[in-house]
Amino acid sequence: MAKTPFARRLAAVIACLAVLATAGVATASGIGPQGEAVPLTARPIDHFRIGRPEVTQFGRLTFLGGLELLSPNRHMGGLSGLLVTDEGRDLIAVADNGLWLSARVKQDDTGRPLALEGARVAPLLGPGGETLMELGRGDSEALTLRRSDAGAELLVSTERRHGIFAFPYPLDFAAHGREIPLPAAIKSLRHNKGMEAVAAANSGPLAGTLVVIAERGPTFADDMPGFLIGGPRPGTFTLKRQDDYDATDAAFLPDGDLLLLERRFTLRHGIGMRLRLLPAAELVPGAQVVGTVLLEAGFNEQIDNMEGLSVHRSPSGDTVVTLVSDDNRSILQRTLLLRFRLDGD
Repeated sequence: MAKTPFARRLAAVIACLAVLATAGVATASGIGPQGEAVPLTARPIDHFRIGRPEVTQFGRLTFLGGLELLSPNRHMGGLSGLLVTDEGRDLIAVADNGLWLSARVKQDDTGRPLALEGARVAPLLGPGGETLMELGRGDSEALTLRRSDAGAELLVSTERRHGIFAFPYPLDFAAHGREIPLPAAIKSLRHNKGMEAVAAANSGPLAGTLVVIAERGPTFADDMPGFLIGGPRPGTFTLKRQDDYDATDAAFLPDGDLLLLERRFTLRHGIGMRLRLLPAAELVPGAQVVGTVLLEAGFNEQIDNMEGLSVHRSPSGDTVVTLVSDDNRSILQRTLLLRFRLDGD
Protein backbone atom coordinates (compact mmCIF):
# COMPACT_ATOMS: atom_id res chain seq x y z
CA MET A 1 0.00 0.00 0.00
CA ALA A 2 1.36 3.45 -0.94
CA LYS A 3 2.17 5.72 1.94
CA THR A 4 0.02 8.82 2.41
CA PRO A 5 1.74 12.24 2.52
CA PHE A 6 1.20 12.27 6.31
CA ALA A 7 2.77 8.83 6.68
CA ARG A 8 5.76 9.88 4.61
CA ARG A 9 6.14 13.05 6.67
CA LEU A 10 5.94 11.09 9.93
CA ALA A 11 8.52 8.57 8.70
CA ALA A 12 10.85 11.38 7.68
CA VAL A 13 10.50 13.07 11.07
CA ILE A 14 11.33 9.77 12.80
CA ALA A 15 14.33 9.37 10.51
CA CYS A 16 15.45 12.91 11.40
CA LEU A 17 15.33 12.03 15.07
CA ALA A 18 17.29 8.84 14.39
CA VAL A 19 19.99 10.84 12.61
CA LEU A 20 20.25 13.26 15.51
CA ALA A 21 20.42 10.41 17.99
CA THR A 22 23.19 8.61 16.11
CA ALA A 23 25.21 11.61 14.92
CA GLY A 24 28.88 11.14 15.54
CA VAL A 25 28.68 7.39 16.14
CA ALA A 26 31.46 5.58 14.31
CA THR A 27 32.24 1.89 14.10
CA ALA A 28 35.63 0.23 13.84
CA SER A 29 36.03 -1.48 10.50
CA GLY A 30 37.86 -4.68 11.43
CA ILE A 31 38.75 -5.04 7.73
CA GLY A 32 42.22 -5.82 6.43
CA PRO A 33 44.05 -3.34 4.15
CA GLN A 34 43.15 -5.33 1.03
CA GLY A 35 39.46 -5.01 1.81
CA GLU A 36 36.63 -7.50 1.56
CA ALA A 37 33.84 -8.27 -0.88
CA VAL A 38 30.40 -6.88 -0.10
CA PRO A 39 27.27 -8.65 -1.33
CA LEU A 40 24.76 -6.15 -2.70
CA THR A 41 21.16 -6.42 -3.81
CA ALA A 42 19.83 -3.61 -5.99
CA ARG A 43 16.15 -2.75 -6.16
CA PRO A 44 15.34 -0.62 -9.21
CA ILE A 45 13.87 2.86 -8.82
CA ASP A 46 12.04 3.46 -12.08
CA HIS A 47 10.57 6.88 -11.37
CA PHE A 48 11.69 9.77 -9.19
CA ARG A 49 8.30 11.27 -8.35
CA ILE A 50 6.32 8.85 -6.20
CA GLY A 51 3.22 7.55 -7.97
CA ARG A 52 3.97 9.51 -11.16
CA PRO A 53 5.96 7.28 -13.52
CA GLU A 54 5.13 9.54 -16.48
CA VAL A 55 7.08 12.47 -14.95
CA THR A 56 10.72 12.24 -15.97
CA GLN A 57 11.63 15.89 -16.54
CA PHE A 58 12.57 18.12 -13.61
CA GLY A 59 13.64 21.46 -15.01
CA ARG A 60 16.92 20.87 -16.84
CA LEU A 61 17.26 17.40 -15.30
CA THR A 62 15.89 14.19 -16.80
CA PHE A 63 15.61 11.24 -14.44
CA LEU A 64 17.40 8.20 -15.86
CA GLY A 65 16.80 5.74 -13.02
CA GLY A 66 18.06 4.65 -9.66
CA LEU A 67 18.77 1.82 -7.27
CA GLU A 68 18.08 1.09 -3.64
CA LEU A 69 21.16 -0.77 -2.37
CA LEU A 70 20.83 -3.43 0.31
CA SER A 71 23.47 -5.60 1.94
CA PRO A 72 23.76 -7.94 4.93
CA ASN A 73 27.31 -6.62 5.46
CA ARG A 74 27.35 -4.22 8.41
CA HIS A 75 30.09 -2.13 6.76
CA MET A 76 27.90 -1.18 3.81
CA GLY A 77 26.29 2.21 4.36
CA GLY A 78 27.01 5.72 5.59
CA LEU A 79 28.16 6.83 2.12
CA SER A 80 29.16 10.49 2.12
CA GLY A 81 31.42 11.18 -0.87
CA LEU A 82 31.15 9.88 -4.44
CA LEU A 83 33.20 9.66 -7.64
CA VAL A 84 31.98 8.11 -10.90
CA THR A 85 34.36 7.71 -13.86
CA ASP A 86 34.84 5.60 -17.01
CA GLU A 87 31.67 6.97 -18.64
CA GLY A 88 29.61 5.99 -15.61
CA ARG A 89 30.89 2.46 -15.12
CA ASP A 90 33.41 2.91 -12.29
CA LEU A 91 32.24 3.98 -8.82
CA ILE A 92 34.26 4.93 -5.74
CA ALA A 93 32.69 6.20 -2.53
CA VAL A 94 33.83 7.01 0.98
CA ALA A 95 31.82 6.29 4.11
CA ASP A 96 31.70 8.29 7.32
CA ASN A 97 33.44 5.50 9.27
CA GLY A 98 36.66 5.71 7.28
CA LEU A 99 35.96 3.14 4.56
CA TRP A 100 36.34 3.02 0.79
CA LEU A 101 33.65 1.42 -1.37
CA SER A 102 34.53 0.47 -4.94
CA ALA A 103 32.24 -1.17 -7.49
CA ARG A 104 31.40 -1.41 -11.18
CA VAL A 105 28.09 0.02 -12.34
CA LYS A 106 26.09 -2.09 -14.73
CA GLN A 107 24.13 0.37 -16.87
CA ASP A 108 22.09 0.51 -20.04
CA ASP A 109 22.78 2.68 -23.09
CA THR A 110 21.07 5.72 -21.52
CA GLY A 111 23.19 5.52 -18.36
CA ARG A 112 20.38 4.09 -16.24
CA PRO A 113 22.01 2.06 -13.43
CA LEU A 114 20.97 -1.59 -13.34
CA ALA A 115 23.21 -3.05 -10.61
CA LEU A 116 26.48 -2.66 -8.73
CA GLU A 117 28.97 -5.47 -9.34
CA GLY A 118 32.19 -6.48 -7.63
CA ALA A 119 31.64 -4.24 -4.60
CA ARG A 120 34.47 -4.14 -2.06
CA VAL A 121 35.11 -2.11 1.08
CA ALA A 122 38.47 -1.30 2.69
CA PRO A 123 39.77 1.13 5.31
CA LEU A 124 41.34 4.45 4.34
CA LEU A 125 44.97 4.40 5.47
CA GLY A 126 46.89 7.31 6.94
CA PRO A 127 50.48 8.40 6.24
CA GLY A 128 52.02 5.75 8.48
CA GLY A 129 49.76 2.91 7.39
CA GLU A 130 47.34 3.17 10.31
CA THR A 131 43.68 3.44 9.41
CA LEU A 132 42.18 6.91 9.57
CA MET A 133 39.77 5.53 12.16
CA GLU A 134 42.72 4.56 14.39
CA LEU A 135 44.06 8.09 14.02
CA GLY A 136 40.72 9.64 15.01
CA ARG A 137 40.33 10.97 11.45
CA GLY A 138 37.81 8.46 10.12
CA ASP A 139 34.82 10.77 9.61
CA SER A 140 35.36 11.03 5.85
CA GLU A 141 32.83 13.28 4.13
CA ALA A 142 33.81 14.28 0.58
CA LEU A 143 35.68 12.78 -2.36
CA THR A 144 37.02 14.41 -5.52
CA LEU A 145 39.52 13.61 -8.26
CA ARG A 146 42.31 16.15 -8.83
CA ARG A 147 44.41 15.97 -11.98
CA SER A 148 47.70 17.78 -12.58
CA ASP A 149 50.90 17.46 -14.60
CA ALA A 150 52.23 15.26 -11.77
CA GLY A 151 49.35 12.80 -12.10
CA ALA A 152 45.94 12.22 -10.54
CA GLU A 153 44.94 11.99 -6.88
CA LEU A 154 41.83 11.15 -4.90
CA LEU A 155 41.21 13.82 -2.27
CA VAL A 156 39.16 12.86 0.80
CA SER A 157 38.02 15.40 3.40
CA THR A 158 37.50 14.56 7.07
CA GLU A 159 35.67 16.54 9.70
CA ARG A 160 35.77 16.87 13.49
CA ARG A 161 39.55 17.03 12.98
CA HIS A 162 39.36 18.91 9.70
CA GLY A 163 41.75 17.77 6.99
CA ILE A 164 42.13 16.54 3.43
CA PHE A 165 44.09 13.41 2.55
CA ALA A 166 45.46 12.68 -0.93
CA PHE A 167 45.59 9.11 -2.29
CA PRO A 168 46.99 7.85 -5.61
CA TYR A 169 44.57 7.32 -8.50
CA PRO A 170 43.64 4.74 -9.78
CA LEU A 171 42.51 3.60 -6.34
CA ASP A 172 44.82 1.24 -4.48
CA PHE A 173 43.41 0.08 -1.14
CA ALA A 174 46.95 -0.42 0.22
CA ALA A 175 48.07 3.14 -0.57
CA HIS A 176 48.76 5.53 2.29
CA GLY A 177 47.12 8.94 2.26
CA ARG A 178 49.11 12.13 2.81
CA GLU A 179 47.58 15.17 4.47
CA ILE A 180 47.71 18.25 2.27
CA PRO A 181 48.18 21.83 3.52
CA LEU A 182 45.02 23.91 3.95
CA PRO A 183 44.26 27.53 4.82
CA ALA A 184 44.40 28.13 8.57
CA ALA A 185 40.78 29.38 8.60
CA ILE A 186 39.51 25.88 7.82
CA LYS A 187 40.57 24.77 11.30
CA SER A 188 37.94 27.16 12.73
CA LEU A 189 35.01 25.43 11.01
CA ARG A 190 32.43 23.85 13.29
CA HIS A 191 33.36 20.48 14.77
CA ASN A 192 30.71 18.46 12.93
CA LYS A 193 29.81 20.94 10.15
CA GLY A 194 33.05 21.03 8.23
CA MET A 195 34.26 20.28 4.69
CA GLU A 196 31.22 18.47 3.31
CA ALA A 197 31.59 19.78 -0.27
CA VAL A 198 35.00 19.52 -1.94
CA ALA A 199 35.53 19.75 -5.72
CA ALA A 200 38.68 19.98 -7.83
CA ALA A 201 38.54 22.06 -11.02
CA ASN A 202 40.56 20.16 -13.61
CA SER A 203 39.61 22.44 -16.52
CA GLY A 204 37.73 25.64 -17.25
CA PRO A 205 38.20 29.12 -15.76
CA LEU A 206 39.00 27.76 -12.28
CA ALA A 207 41.43 25.07 -13.44
CA GLY A 208 43.84 24.15 -10.65
CA THR A 209 41.47 25.34 -7.91
CA LEU A 210 40.22 23.20 -5.06
CA VAL A 211 36.83 24.50 -3.93
CA VAL A 212 35.74 23.74 -0.37
CA ILE A 213 32.30 24.62 1.03
CA ALA A 214 31.43 24.00 4.67
CA GLU A 215 28.20 22.24 5.58
CA ARG A 216 27.09 25.19 7.70
CA GLY A 217 28.39 28.49 9.05
CA PRO A 218 29.14 29.49 12.65
CA THR A 219 25.40 29.64 13.46
CA PHE A 220 22.23 28.25 11.90
CA ALA A 221 21.51 31.67 10.34
CA ASP A 222 24.96 32.32 8.83
CA ASP A 223 25.97 31.80 5.24
CA MET A 224 28.24 28.85 4.48
CA PRO A 225 32.00 29.54 4.35
CA GLY A 226 33.76 28.78 1.07
CA PHE A 227 37.42 28.49 0.14
CA LEU A 228 39.23 28.77 -3.21
CA ILE A 229 42.52 26.93 -2.69
CA GLY A 230 45.17 27.36 -5.38
CA GLY A 231 44.25 28.17 -8.96
CA PRO A 232 43.99 31.61 -10.60
CA ARG A 233 42.10 33.44 -7.82
CA PRO A 234 42.59 31.91 -4.35
CA GLY A 235 40.69 33.32 -1.38
CA THR A 236 37.43 32.96 0.52
CA PHE A 237 33.77 33.52 -0.28
CA THR A 238 30.41 32.76 1.31
CA LEU A 239 27.49 30.77 -0.06
CA LYS A 240 24.05 32.20 0.65
CA ARG A 241 22.19 29.89 3.02
CA GLN A 242 18.58 29.41 1.93
CA ASP A 243 15.55 27.61 3.34
CA ASP A 244 17.46 25.69 6.05
CA TYR A 245 19.54 23.70 3.53
CA ASP A 246 23.09 22.50 4.31
CA ALA A 247 25.83 21.86 1.75
CA THR A 248 26.72 18.18 1.37
CA ASP A 249 28.75 17.81 -1.85
CA ALA A 250 29.85 19.54 -5.04
CA ALA A 251 31.23 18.65 -8.46
CA PHE A 252 32.34 20.66 -11.47
CA LEU A 253 30.41 20.49 -14.73
CA PRO A 254 32.25 20.17 -18.07
CA ASP A 255 31.73 23.90 -18.76
CA GLY A 256 33.50 24.85 -15.51
CA ASP A 257 30.45 25.80 -13.43
CA LEU A 258 29.95 24.14 -10.04
CA LEU A 259 27.01 21.93 -9.10
CA LEU A 260 26.17 21.90 -5.38
CA LEU A 261 24.17 19.23 -3.56
CA GLU A 262 22.24 20.36 -0.46
CA ARG A 263 20.07 18.50 2.03
CA ARG A 264 17.58 19.44 4.72
CA PHE A 265 16.40 17.59 7.82
CA THR A 266 14.04 19.61 10.03
CA LEU A 267 10.94 18.80 12.04
CA ARG A 268 9.13 21.56 10.16
CA HIS A 269 10.06 20.55 6.60
CA GLY A 270 11.09 16.92 7.06
CA ILE A 271 13.50 15.62 4.44
CA GLY A 272 14.66 17.66 1.46
CA MET A 273 17.26 17.65 -1.30
CA ARG A 274 18.35 20.42 -3.63
CA LEU A 275 20.77 20.92 -6.54
CA ARG A 276 22.10 24.45 -7.02
CA LEU A 277 24.17 25.70 -9.97
CA LEU A 278 27.01 28.06 -9.02
CA PRO A 279 28.53 29.86 -12.06
CA ALA A 280 32.33 29.85 -12.14
CA ALA A 281 32.26 33.60 -12.76
CA GLU A 282 30.68 34.14 -9.33
CA LEU A 283 33.28 32.06 -7.45
CA VAL A 284 35.67 34.90 -6.64
CA PRO A 285 37.28 36.02 -3.37
CA GLY A 286 34.97 38.13 -1.23
CA ALA A 287 31.78 37.17 -3.08
CA GLN A 288 28.46 36.11 -1.60
CA VAL A 289 27.44 33.40 -4.07
CA VAL A 290 23.75 32.62 -4.61
CA GLY A 291 23.48 30.60 -7.81
CA THR A 292 20.35 29.04 -9.32
CA VAL A 293 18.26 26.14 -8.03
CA LEU A 294 17.96 23.40 -10.66
CA LEU A 295 16.06 20.81 -8.62
CA GLU A 296 14.34 20.63 -5.25
CA ALA A 297 12.81 17.40 -3.96
CA GLY A 298 11.02 16.27 -0.83
CA PHE A 299 8.24 13.95 0.34
CA ASN A 300 6.91 13.40 -3.15
CA GLU A 301 10.22 12.14 -4.55
CA GLN A 302 12.49 9.14 -4.02
CA ILE A 303 15.13 10.68 -1.79
CA ASP A 304 16.80 10.08 1.55
CA ASN A 305 19.73 11.80 3.27
CA MET A 306 21.44 12.74 -0.01
CA GLU A 307 25.16 13.34 0.59
CA GLY A 308 27.28 12.30 -2.41
CA LEU A 309 27.44 13.87 -5.89
CA SER A 310 29.46 13.10 -9.02
CA VAL A 311 29.34 14.29 -12.64
CA HIS A 312 30.56 12.39 -15.69
CA ARG A 313 30.20 12.29 -19.46
CA SER A 314 28.23 9.40 -20.95
CA PRO A 315 29.43 7.48 -24.03
CA SER A 316 27.08 9.66 -26.11
CA GLY A 317 28.49 12.87 -24.63
CA ASP A 318 25.66 13.67 -22.22
CA THR A 319 26.39 15.22 -18.82
CA VAL A 320 25.19 12.74 -16.19
CA VAL A 321 24.71 13.51 -12.49
CA THR A 322 24.87 10.67 -9.96
CA LEU A 323 23.70 11.06 -6.36
CA VAL A 324 24.06 8.75 -3.37
CA SER A 325 22.48 8.85 0.09
CA ASP A 326 23.93 8.28 3.55
CA ASP A 327 21.62 5.94 5.44
CA ASN A 328 23.40 6.55 8.78
CA ARG A 329 23.24 2.74 9.12
CA SER A 330 19.67 3.15 10.31
CA ILE A 331 16.85 0.72 9.56
CA LEU A 332 14.66 3.79 8.99
CA GLN A 333 16.72 5.03 6.07
CA ARG A 334 17.92 3.80 2.68
CA THR A 335 21.07 3.84 0.56
CA LEU A 336 19.94 5.25 -2.78
CA LEU A 337 21.83 5.71 -6.04
CA LEU A 338 20.06 8.14 -8.39
CA ARG A 339 20.96 9.32 -11.90
CA PHE A 340 19.90 12.32 -13.97
CA ARG A 341 20.89 13.73 -17.33
CA LEU A 342 21.61 17.45 -17.27
CA ASP A 343 20.06 18.89 -20.41
CA GLY A 344 21.30 22.00 -22.22
CA ASP A 345 24.79 21.83 -20.68
